[in-house]
Amino acid sequence: MGPQGQILLAALLAGLVAIAVTVAIEKFGGLIGGILGTIPTTIVPAAAFMWLAEPTDAAFQPAMGMVPVGMLLNAIFLWLWRVVPTKVPDWSFGKRLITITVINLSVWFGGAALSVTLFSEQASMTVGLGALLIGVILGLWITLEHRHAPRGHNKVGPLTLAMRGVAAATAIGVAVWLSQLGSPLLAGMASVFPAIFLTSMVALWIAQGEDVPSGAVGPMMLGAMSVSFYALLATYTLPEFGVIVGSVITWLASIAAISVPAAFWLRFRANRRVEAQNPAP
Repeated sequence: MGPQGQILLAALLAGLVAIAVTVAIEKFGGLIGGILGTIPTTIVPAAAFMWLAEPTDAAFQPAMGMVPVGMLLNAIFLWLWRVVPTKVPDWSFGKRLITITVINLSVWFGGAALSVTLFSEQASMTVGLGALLIGVILGLWITLEHRHAPRGHNKVGPLTLAMRGVAAATAIGVAVWLSQLGSPLLAGMASVFPAIFLTSMVALWIAQGEDVPSGAVGPMMLGAMSVSFYALLATYTLPEFGVIVGSVITWLASIAAISVPAAFWLRFRANRRVEAQNPAP
């Protein structure tokens, strides 16, 4: 598959995932929807295409080592969607949303620029593992705080869903195109640009109000670490087992290692809160 085909496939997958993420959160609520919406998706073809384009550890490992750094930035990006709105004045809905979006994206781009500068030589597996551990700890800490994670109540039409997909597809397509022009580090960062998180948060705000996306922040932060796990494991499985088998193994392992335990943790915390509010006589 040529570069144009890779861009189109990644963009198509991103569009479908963006629709699936927002629908999952709206239907199941932020707790379960947040986990379902963050299992490894666009990282699967991104990692496969990076390995096929240049099947050497010298290029592949730095790119994959940078992914957990990007996902840590994405976790902070999500957290800002809970923090920044409380600091923005009670302006009109559109003005508040634009201001919040600009602030959150500015923080992400600033962190991305700093990360690429710090790891200009290479992002080792040690750096990636450290970013993964920090991300997991941050996700666990954020989910300790009780935050109502309701389902969406407003019906969303096909046109709105399609627009969500188009927005995410465009952003990911541009990111993959940029990655083809840059270094492995830039490719790693581009592969985790928060296009899906951005379109999901904005779309949920517009369609369902502030409570639904805010409640999904913690679960999405924790669940997103499955992408970091995927990237690190892929440096072994793809060269060892090939792109197709290696991708399947890595995807299943990521869900088993991160997504499933995260779902059990969130359910445990929710049950504990219910028990605390309704003590046994």
